[in-house]
Amino acid sequence: MLVTGASGFLGGHVVPELRRHGYEVFAAGRDEAALARVADEPHRVVGDLASLRARHLPVDAVIHCAALSTPWGAWKDFHEANVAGTGHVVAFARRNHVRRLVHVSSPSVYAAKRDRLDIREPEVDRTNRLNGYIRSKIAAEDLLLEARDSGEIGELVIIRPRGLIGVGDTSLIPRLLDVHARVGVPLFGQGENLIDVTAVENVASALRLAITRGDAAGGVYNISNGDPRRFRDLLTTLLTLLGEKPRFRPLDRRLAWALASAMEGVCAVLPGRPEPPLTRYTLSTIAFSQTLDISRARAELGYRPEVSLDDALLAVAAHLKADA
Repeated sequence: MLVTGASGFLGGHVVPELRRHGYEVFAAGRDEAALARVADEPHRVVGDLASLRARHLPVDAVIHCAALSTPWGAWKDFHEANVAGTGHVVAFARRNHVRRLVHVSSPSVYAAKRDRLDIREPEVDRTNRLNGYIRSKIAAEDLLLEARDSGEIGELVIIRPRGLIGVGDTSLIPRLLDVHARVGVPLFGQGENLIDVTAVENVASALRLAITRGDAAGGVYNISNGDPRRFRDLLTTLLTLLGEKPRFRPLDRRLAWALASAMEGVCAVLPGRPEPPLTRYTLSTIAFSQTLDISRARAELGYRPEVSLDDALLAVAAHLKADA
């Protein structure tokens, strides 16, 4: 196997998951020190995705985890990392006669200014332009489906995992804790909106399953823990485990959306395009309910969440307290 983005949060869990199940794994990424934690020297592939194009490696499948994932950024950066980068992976797969490519996409493609419950895989607005990240993930999926249809790659499976949490997370929980420490976490509608998140170990398991199972003609699968929680309850549980008193800041959805739109407009023309304090994409994830239907993954991949949400939160809290 080749795992791209193996020096990142998800990839760093996928590599040991595959090795535990008997696979020989090449770990690709730009951070050699991080790669050294998951792979021995002969199995480290140091470099960016463009450098993969000329590589010759004896692999049967690729799990493509590498991506630029952030709520704010320049389109050229998202395109280079997520669209052109995926094109480099396709070129590698073609050169090395790879049997199957498993691609990590994102449920951000479902983002909208409304509640959405039990979302199924086809329910995507492929013209969604809420931010550059969403646009790039849709474009990457389209590129892969075209490559599969044209015969550039053999088998293709696409995974959309929701809200990854776990030890090593540098995005979701750290961002929430940072906001909580500075001003308090924004709360909309008393925090009754339902949120789906996923233990990173469960996503790694789903990706392993996708190597040999699922619709090889471009099947798409939602992944979550299948345990939606109210936003307020989820944050209260985590903060209590950390010994913190929850600080929430009630806000009106419509006012917050208008403010986020205005701040995005201002930041887009400022030198360096600094990230706004609040974005519309962030609001779409914390101000509205969004849950995924994972029945297809259960039926076709044999996916079962192995790490419970409560156990994942306990592990994260213990790690953060130890670091502190």
